[in-house]
Formats: sequence, structure tokens, C-alpha cells
Amino acid sequence: MQKPEFETLSSFRYQLRRFLRFSEEITRQHGVTHLQYLLLLHIKGYPEREWATIGELSERLQAKHHGVVALVSRCENLGLVFRTQGKNDRREVEVHLTPLGEKLIHKLARLHRDELINLQGIFQVPDPKDLGVDIS
Repeated sequence: MQKPEFETLSSFRYQLRRFLRFSEEITRQHGVTHLQYLLLLHIKGYPEREWATIGELSERLQAKHHGVVALVSRCENLGLVFRTQGKNDRREVEVHLTPLGEKLIHKLARLHRDELINLQGIFQVPDPKDLGVDIS
């Protein structure tokens, strides 16, 4: 790799970190952690339904099953989510948003969307050719 490729990767990681820092700060201001926000987002954003299983959330968060169980428990204690036994497979646990969780995710997602709109033209995903990758 050459110096410009390192600069491109560095710039991308810097932009990504700035957005993540924004997210960490805005979620903290609203009384939740960044991971709690992500959990709520992945429940609300799960394709074609309004809930997700622990296993699905583990995949979306790229986290271990037991860690997601603990995260769900913390969100449950805050009144943001509730669990139910799976309707199709009773071994599964479905995680649903409460009305408070719904209200919070709408507010936080709107703030994140607005920040992404503000970053339009600034936040850029590197072009593979800028990373020294021949895509032909």
C-alpha cells in the first residue's frame, strides 16, 4: 500500500469516528448508551416486522448471545423493551419495543438522520480505486 491509500483509509475512519462520537453524545444526553440505542434501532428496523429475536439482534449488533441478553435486560429495566416467548418456536425470545422505547427511538433516529443529512458531501465512502484496488 502507498501513502495515499493510508490517507484515504485514515480519512474514512476519522469521518466514521466523528459520526459515532456524535451518536454516543446524543444518546447519552437522552439517558441511554450507544449500544442501547442500537438495540432499539435494530428492533424497530428489523425487516418486515416490529420485533426481533435475541439471535437476530446478536447478528445485527455483531455481539455474543449472552451480551445481547444482558443488554436487553438493561433496556427492559429502563422500560424500553419487553420480551415474549416465540410464537413459532417457543425456544426463541422475541424482543419488542414498549411505547417509551418507540418514542425514544423515533426521537434518536430523527437526530441521527439529521446529522447524516448535515454530513452529506463531507462523509464519503472511499472509492476502491483510491485504495489501490483494481476493480476491472
